[in-house]
Amino acid sequence: MAALVVLLLALMCTGAVYTAVAPTREAKADETAQSLAIDEGKKLYAVGCASCHGTGGQGTSDGPSLVGVGAAAVDFQVGTGRMPAQQPGAQVPKKKVVYTQAEIDQLAAYIASLGAGPNVPTEAQYSPEGADIAKGGELFRTNCAQCHNFTGKGGALTHGKFAPTLEGVDPKHIYEAMQTGPQNMPSFPDTTLSEQNKKDIIAYLDEVNSDDTESPGGLELGGLGPVSEGLFGWIFGLGGLIAVAVWVAARTAKAKKS
Repeated sequence: MAALVVLLLALMCTGAVYTAVAPTREAKADETAQSLAIDEGKKLYAVGCASCHGTGGQGTSDGPSLVGVGAAAVDFQVGTGRMPAQQPGAQVPKKKVVYTQAEIDQLAAYIASLGAGPNVPTEAQYSPEGADIAKGGELFRTNCAQCHNFTGKGGALTHGKFAPTLEGVDPKHIYEAMQTGPQNMPSFPDTTLSEQNKKDIIAYLDEVNSDDTESPGGLELGGLGPVSEGLFGWIFGLGGLIAVAVWVAARTAKAKKS
């Protein structure tokens, strides 16, 4: 009996120790991986970002502070090639990406360690599956069409700024742009546009910019909206009427002389 009791106690102690140690090892492994990502991200930051944003992300006269912008802002700006910027200007355009996704994740981990901010969204958050396209269109026209026009083709703003086209943009980057408000765009946190609202808007853009979607109004003239379409009507319609009037007047004058 004594041997049996000792065996049971040994098994209980082993189970208790394993329960206490195993989660700690997993947590330490995660912490180690995160720490390594931050260290690598800091090295990348020192080479490609510190000259404009400061050695600690505090910002300089050439670049804003990155404290509190979050990992989502880094994933958007670097993942679309806007950062690092080639030269200062009214707005930094999208260009070829110079970092791998692994390096972008490391940069994002370092910037996130400087201050809490929006995290990189998961695929379930930005996937258009299960979204309400009609609701997304309503939300887009209310909050976004003033700059991007009603189909997301983009448009000009003031002082050399512009709203870029949203055609062909990765849904993750659209979600991150709404969450973080890059450059001239206002931010739409979950308190303003919920996670479902953002999902609906992404589904709407995916639908209207699909190759299979036909314009119900005929020739869409680039999808730039009623202003350009009205201007087209005035220039060509009114211009055509003027040309006809001049031709009729010329023919009438010629007939009278004859």
